[in-house]
Amino acid sequence: MIIDKEAIKARYIAERDKRLRADGNNQYRRIQGQLAHYLDDPYTPFVEREPVNDHVTFTFIGGGFAGLVTGARLVEAGVKDVRIVEKGGDFGGTWYWNRYPGAQCDTASMIYMPMLEETGHMPTEKYAHAPEILEQCQRIGRQYGLYDNALFHAEVKALTWDDKDRVWVVETNRGDRFTTTYIGLGTGPLHVPKLPGIPGLDSFKGHSFHTSRWDYAYTGGDPKGGLMEKLKDKRVAIIGTGATSVQCVPHLARACKALYVVQRTPSSVDVRANVPIDPDWFAGISTPGWQQRWLENFTANQAGGSADEDLVQDGWTDLSRRIREKISELPREQMTPANMLAAYEDSDFEKMEEIRSRVDSLVGDHDTAQNLKAWYRQLCKRPCFHDQYLQAFNTPGTQLIDTDGKGVERITETGLVVAGVEYEVDCIIYASGFEVGTEYTERAGFDVTGRDGLTLSQAWAEGMRSKHGIHVHGFPNAFFVQPAQGANLISNIPHNLTDAGKTIARIVGHAQATNAPTVEVTQQAQDEWIALLLTGMPRMLGSPDCTPGYYNNEGQDPGPAARYNVGYPAGASAYFKYLEAWRDNGKFEGLAFS
Repeated sequence: MIIDKEAIKARYIAERDKRLRADGNNQYRRIQGQLAHYLDDPYTPFVEREPVNDHVTFTFIGGGFAGLVTGARLVEAGVKDVRIVEKGGDFGGTWYWNRYPGAQCDTASMIYMPMLEETGHMPTEKYAHAPEILEQCQRIGRQYGLYDNALFHAEVKALTWDDKDRVWVVETNRGDRFTTTYIGLGTGPLHVPKLPGIPGLDSFKGHSFHTSRWDYAYTGGDPKGGLMEKLKDKRVAIIGTGATSVQCVPHLARACKALYVVQRTPSSVDVRANVPIDPDWFAGISTPGWQQRWLENFTANQAGGSADEDLVQDGWTDLSRRIREKISELPREQMTPANMLAAYEDSDFEKMEEIRSRVDSLVGDHDTAQNLKAWYRQLCKRPCFHDQYLQAFNTPGTQLIDTDGKGVERITETGLVVAGVEYEVDCIIYASGFEVGTEYTERAGFDVTGRDGLTLSQAWAEGMRSKHGIHVHGFPNAFFVQPAQGANLISNIPHNLTDAGKTIARIVGHAQATNAPTVEVTQQAQDEWIALLLTGMPRMLGSPDCTPGYYNNEGQDPGPAARYNVGYPAGASAYFKYLEAWRDNGKFEGLAFS
């Protein structure tokens, strides 16, 4: 393959410049006011109840994977009164809200769905669809008794440390005010829907909704992929062409009289090659410890480790394999950081050329195909994998409206305007994603107040500070479950969460066994961990020369605090091995039990 690298680089910059905007994250708007109904729960009826005023040992904020795996491990460790507080009507987190047609994981089910071995569940497909993932969340909740103390349709409004009684005081929007010995926070970065700040958005007289609150009462169909028969006479516009749109557009294309797919920047869409999982094959590989082996194998292949085989064999490991092969071709004397970076770039150029060529092979209309080609490095935006999205544009009635990076000009009472042309529609679907670049406390809806009135927003005013991304000085008996300052493994978030859950359960078990009322990271240990993190490479995702998106703070300088959004310098595989040894030796270096 002959590649004109300089021409490609120039095209990348030109496409980036089309999307650069001075307003950055402010180009989006919060869902509130007359559009507040966009946030209503369409899946579970709201049930009135009396406020809760009791005490539990452990309270976890967030009922997604983080809360479920941590809660399950705590139950295994003997903590029977675990409470999960969740704003949705059931467990699932992002998989509770995202039930749009076609929703499925784009990391392989075997490593994405947590606690498969413990629950005895065999995924039905290499990439499971949303209903099955939600069912797995519910299965964990049932198996470990996590429904017993759960508070659903409840949002935390305050978390305050009471140093006299050595407990956390939890207050919610349901009037609850209870105490808990420990808290865990796993609210995730993708749970607050956002809308594009398009002029006239409030004026549309037709039907509209956000993809995270899919309105099946209007469209017909169901989360399992049933035909949306109520759209057969409807003209529908979907605004956004990110990972959500890639998955639901094929279903809309089959159902709508007319479908307008409105695009600012195309996604890179590689082969997914989804297949059913063969029960006989699964029986052969699912020997004790199988899921942990698969997790470790994926991470070793994809994120800084080494493995003799690739069990998962997906787009993530393919890209990593290409990079390793390019680097291994360098003569020993040329194995310099600059040459290794160039080899990385060469492998990415080749991969993206393949992805662009795939568009030509699948999309019939030449102009549409050209506009669906992604001109940026694969990890500039969230990579997508799908086997029907590109082909959907061959469906009669489905039209790509490429806005040349500018977005929708305005919305009218009857439709939307792009480049001076109005498209009249009956329904507008916003596939505009979730808040990522906003402040943590703004997304969470509350601040955390630790010892001596110190708030989390104050503690992290100049950037995140922690040990392992789990423990924060000044916040005793509090645990944070997320990737940053730990493995920072972005390609498979659940691996980060499951390892943190094991660690937290071990620490709480030790505290209870030794009758230690509090556990907290020391200032010295936290400072040393931060110093270690800063010796590594800066974060790989979201370079300034990428097309704007949430990976790079919409193309704006994220500020000095972003330098702390990194992981263990030796890589994810090394971090998981380190953390396992750290918790297994029983010393818990850096933590003070008192």
